[in-house]
Amino acid sequence: MNQKIVQMALVVREYDEAIDFYTQKLGFELLEDTDMGQGKRWVRIAPRGDGTCGLLLAKAANPVQAQAIGNQSGGRVFLFMHTDDFQRDYQFMISHGVHFTEKPRNEEYGTVVVFEDLYGNKWDLIEPVAR
Repeated sequence: MNQKIVQMALVVREYDEAIDFYTQKLGFELLEDTDMGQGKRWVRIAPRGDGTCGLLLAKAANPVQAQAIGNQSGGRVFLFMHTDDFQRDYQFMISHGVHFTEKPRNEEYGTVVVFEDLYGNKWDLIEPVAR
């Protein structure tokens, strides 16, 4: 059997503000933005790289979904992004106003720092140790 996760839904307040944050402040690629009618869009983004997994930006459609914006994992780190150059990406994100919740640290698995997206979801930026 060969299976893999190729995309995850991320609940957002507004499509355009989310597209702007992820493409301008994190340097992601906008893969698709298709109008589905009645205010719904199919918006896919992904970090630049191998393209194995991306995010579907899903605009909250009801109050229950709206409550999940920024807290999709109950306050824990939600998403983990690997990089091949920690300092390059860390400095890029700092220069674009991304909020970090801590200073970078070295762990046995690599260099890591926690940052928040525009809604407060927590992410790890990690340069893994070469194995």
